Amino acid sequence: MQKEQTQSPWSWIPSLYFLQALPYVVVMTLSTIIYKARGIGNDEMAFYTSMLYLPWVIKPLWSPLVELFSTKRTWTVVLQLIIGISLVVTGFAMQLPNFFIISIAVLWVMAFASATHDIAADGFYMLGLKEHQQAAFVGVRSTFYRIATIAGGGVLAWLGGELTKRTGDAGFAWSVVFFVLAGIFIALFAYHAYRLPRPADDKAVVVTDNTAKEFVATFVSFFKKPEIWLILGFILTYRLGESQLLKMAIPFMMDPAAKGGLGLTTEQVGLAYGTIGIIALTIGGLLGGYFISRVGLKRALWPMVFAVHTPDLIFVYMSSTLPDSFVLITACLAIEQMGYGFGFTALMMFMIMVSQGEHKTAHYSICTGLMALGMMVPGMYSGRVQEFLGYQNFFIYVCLMTLPAFLMAALVRIDPEFGKKTPE
Repeated sequence: MQKEQTQSPWSWIPSLYFLQALPYVVVMTLSTIIYKARGIGNDEMAFYTSMLYLPWVIKPLWSPLVELFSTKRTWTVVLQLIIGISLVVTGFAMQLPNFFIISIAVLWVMAFASATHDIAADGFYMLGLKEHQQAAFVGVRSTFYRIATIAGGGVLAWLGGELTKRTGDAGFAWSVVFFVLAGIFIALFAYHAYRLPRPADDKAVVVTDNTAKEFVATFVSFFKKPEIWLILGFILTYRLGESQLLKMAIPFMMDPAAKGGLGLTTEQVGLAYGTIGIIALTIGGLLGGYFISRVGLKRALWPMVFAVHTPDLIFVYMSSTLPDSFVLITACLAIEQMGYGFGFTALMMFMIMVSQGEHKTAHYSICTGLMALGMMVPGMYSGRVQEFLGYQNFFIYVCLMTLPAFLMAALVRIDPEFGKKTPE
C-alpha cells in the first residue's frame, strides 16, 4: 500500500488528464469541425454544441455524491468505461441520415459522464499531491490535456477530413474517427484500472442520518466563503470573450472569403489550429505553471490576464486582412494560443485556491461548474451575434467582452504566498 501511495505522479497524471480531455475535446471542438464540414449552420451549431456545456455547469448539484459514495478512484475508472462505450455508439450514429440529432443526444450522455469524471479526477488530483506539487503539476496536467486536444481536435480532425476526401463518404470517415477514439479511451481505462494509486485519504464520507444536511452544507459552505461575490465575478468573467471567440474560430477559418472567412480545409484547420496551435497553447500552459510556482499566483495574475486576452486582437487582424498565407495564419494562431495557455493557468490555480479546506473536491467542482456557465451562455448566442455582425465586427466585439475580466482582476484578493513553491 505504501508503494502505491508514494508512486511518482508522472505515472498517472499524464494519462489521467489525457483521458479527461478527450470527451471534452469531442464535445467542444471536434463536433464543431464535423458539423461545420457537414453543412450545419453557425447559429444552430453554436447553440446545440454550447448546450452540451450544461453537464459541466450543473455538475456541482451531484458533486457531493462523488464524496459520499465510493472512492474517487472507483468513480474515475468506471466513468472512463462508460465514456468509451459512448464513443463507440457515436461512431455508429455518424452513418445515419439523421446523424445530427442522434449524435447530439449521445454526446449529451457522454458529456454527463465526462463532467462527473472531472469531479472525481480533479478530487483525486488534490488528494494525491501536496500543495506545491499541485502548482508544479498544473503545467504537466495542462500539457497532457492539450496533447489530447491535439489528438482529438488536430490529428483526428485531419484524419476525418482526409478520409472524407479519399472515400467521398463523410459518415464512414467520421465513424472511423470515433472508433479510433473509443479504442484509445478503452485501452487507457484498462491501464488506469491497474495503475492509479490508492491515496490513504481517498475514501467515501461516512453516510449517516445527517447525509442530506451534509449535502446542503457543502453548497452553503462554498457560498459563505469571504468575498464570494468577487470570486463569482472573477470566475464568470475570466473567459467571457474567449467563450464566444472559441465557438466562431473554426467557422471563421473554414468559411470562404466571400463570407468573411479564411477558406481553410478541414485538414488545414486540424494542422494549424488543432495541432500547431495546441502545441503553442501547451507551451504556454507549462510556462504558466512554472511561473506561478516561482512567484505565486498574486504576482503572476496581471501578466496572465493580459496574456490571455490581448491576443484576441489577432483575430481582428485576420478578419480585417483575410491573409491567404497558410504559414502566416498558423503563426497568428500559435501566438494567440500560447498567450491563452499561459493566462488560463491563473484561473485554474485561482479555483484551486478557492477550493482549499473541507469539501475541496465538491468546492472545486462548483468552481468549474461556474466556469462552464460562463462559457455556455455566451457561447449559445455567439453564432447569432456573428451572423448579425459579420466576422470582423464580431471579433472587435469579443475584445470588448474581455474588459470585465480586467476589472475583476483588479478587485479580487489573493494570498501572496499561494501557489509558490516552498522548501519541504
